[in-house]
Amino acid sequence: MLSIFKNFNYAQRVNQDFTMNSTDQNAMSENSYDYHNRNDVLPVSWEFFHGLCKGLVGAVSLFQPDVILAVGRGGFYPGTLMAHMLRTELYPVRLSRRKSDVVLYSKPRWQVKPPSIVHGKRVLIVDEICSTGETLTLVRQKLQSMNAGFIKSAVLYAHSQGKTVPDFIGMISDALILNPWDREIYQNGRFEFHPEYKEALAHQGIQPDSFLLIDAPVVEIAKG
Repeated sequence: MLSIFKNFNYAQRVNQDFTMNSTDQNAMSENSYDYHNRNDVLPVSWEFFHGLCKGLVGAVSLFQPDVILAVGRGGFYPGTLMAHMLRTELYPVRLSRRKSDVVLYSKPRWQVKPPSIVHGKRVLIVDEICSTGETLTLVRQKLQSMNAGFIKSAVLYAHSQGKTVPDFIGMISDALILNPWDREIYQNGRFEFHPEYKEALAHQGIQPDSFLLIDAPVVEIAKG
């Protein structure tokens, strides 16, 4: 099984390709989008993502959440899969610095707030990554104001600066993490490497290459 780096210990991580070196633990700047502070590159496959979610589910099952709040957009992926595995109710929340995938604000802004059903419930907040902990803290504060019963949070990844905030963390790394779901965008009639990842790779002197993409040819659809 895969290791959970906080609050629940599995035996040993079996995927040695993802072992961190000492430079991975350097603290990042307050700007969570300052890619100058990323050390190395960590492409995450769909299989490894699935395995991280399994590890997190094994840990959070002890908490027995009544409700999972998935923080969009990145948190929708682990939140949905974990809700299926735990057979738990799932609701979306959204607060972000982004609009239409572009960073516009210095602080996260609420776009979709938690539902009233959280009152008195055991709530698990699920997000993709914890950089500084600001987003998770804002969601937790909102839930406290709505009198949620018990609150815990889980993330796939945490950077070293934010690792004290989530209750459950799949892995800790200050590498540039390439998710399997957002490496490519579709524009001008074709798929292209995400420009933000291109910029981040350039800070490390790396050119985007096909080996960094998910090996998934376009499938001819049945209708449309």
